[in-house]
Amino acid sequence: MKKSRILLWLYAGLVALWLIAPTLIVIPLSFTNRPSLIFPPPGWSTEWYANFFASAQWTSALWNSIKVGALVAVVATTAATMAALALTRATFRGQPIVYGAMLAPMIVPPVIIAIGIYAIFLNQGLTGTLVGFVAAHSVVALPFALIPILASLRGFDKRLEAAAQICGATRFAAFRQVTLPLIMPGVASGALFAFVTSFDEVVISLFIQSPYLQTLPVQMYASVTRDTDPTIAAAATLILILTTLLVGVATYTIARRNRVIN
Repeated sequence: MKKSRILLWLYAGLVALWLIAPTLIVIPLSFTNRPSLIFPPPGWSTEWYANFFASAQWTSALWNSIKVGALVAVVATTAATMAALALTRATFRGQPIVYGAMLAPMIVPPVIIAIGIYAIFLNQGLTGTLVGFVAAHSVVALPFALIPILASLRGFDKRLEAAAQICGATRFAAFRQVTLPLIMPGVASGALFAFVTSFDEVVISLFIQSPYLQTLPVQMYASVTRDTDPTIAAAATLILILTTLLVGVATYTIARRNRVIN
């Protein structure tokens, strides 16, 4: 039994290493002293990080991604919370179809969604605008925010909300003071997933970009097709650090909140 458990852990470790190895290789590539992506690096330098922060194109793209991602987290999480409430509190004909439609952006190839969004946005003048980016990314991020919120609401005891209403609270007050704090771990997870989904989105962003508004993944794609220098590895490392920090902080905060509640 002990031997099989060790083998199982060893197998899991090898699979995990296989999955994260390409990501970890990017980090040393960002510190190379050569103007090319050679692994292992023949020498070490922070030149490419200096190049990243000295470039207006790269820093502007980074700021655009953070700004769009933050707005998408708010919009997609709010929409997902309302959708989750409707799916858990109401029963109506065609409910499975509605739920499936909300999850469709996870299944449909991104290029198909991008073509449809581009056709609509082009007529409405939304291409290359902040509103357009937030709207387009929110469509893709919605299902990723919906799933954890829906799971939290399905595990929520509705009697607590009913008790608050019996004590005189309005329906909105009961939701704000009772339901929302208890499902907050799911809401926070949904917001995190929405932000990361937006921050990582490249296909739709390529279709609706403009010379005046480009996100970091679009800038990275342009860099690959134009001049593949290690600045792109520095940008990828910064994305890795940012998303890891976000996941770590969110996980710690949710775990601490659950300990306080329990």
